[in-house]
Amino acid sequence: MKKVVRAKLHGIKVTGADLNYHGSITLDPEICEQAGILPMEFVEIWNKDSGARISTYVIFGESGSRCVVLNGAAARTCQKGDTVIICATEYVMNSEDLYSLRPTVLTFTPENEVDEVMHYEVAKTAQRDYDFRVVRDDRPRGAERPLARVDVDALSADLRSRGLDDRAIADILSCHLADFAPANQN
Repeated sequence: MKKVVRAKLHGIKVTGADLNYHGSITLDPEICEQAGILPMEFVEIWNKDSGARISTYVIFGESGSRCVVLNGAAARTCQKGDTVIICATEYVMNSEDLYSLRPTVLTFTPENEVDEVMHYEVAKTAQRDYDFRVVRDDRPRGAERPLARVDVDALSADLRSRGLDDRAIADILSCHLADFAPANQN
């Protein structure tokens, strides 16, 4: 058996930590339903700020609250404002089972609004038996978003963490930010 990703909340912010509540993670049920994460399901939580990695079970909080609250011992691993990745997994019996999976991946704005809906797909291609791709389905907040300020170093680091090399990053930045200039500049 192989353990594989089934659903992922990528880059969601911790909204609270309650050391005195019995252990779990409290999540907004609307977000969980969109990703396919169930109550009482065990998830892995990876803290992008501290590097902490834990496993706990999901309980639902208030619908529409966009909450991410670590409870009990898990509260010691994350601080309010930390960015985390929450991953639900499942087991497959055979490698061929990967062809039928289509895990949902949600990314988030700093306010824990869904920014992008993606799916992972594995398919047999001419290059390899188990080829991987990311399919971007939806940007609920719209594809066009005005830039108030661009931190090119942070953007470059994010693109590098997603597997792009420096040449690809430079190409993307020059294509998409070529017309961007501060408002006060002539």
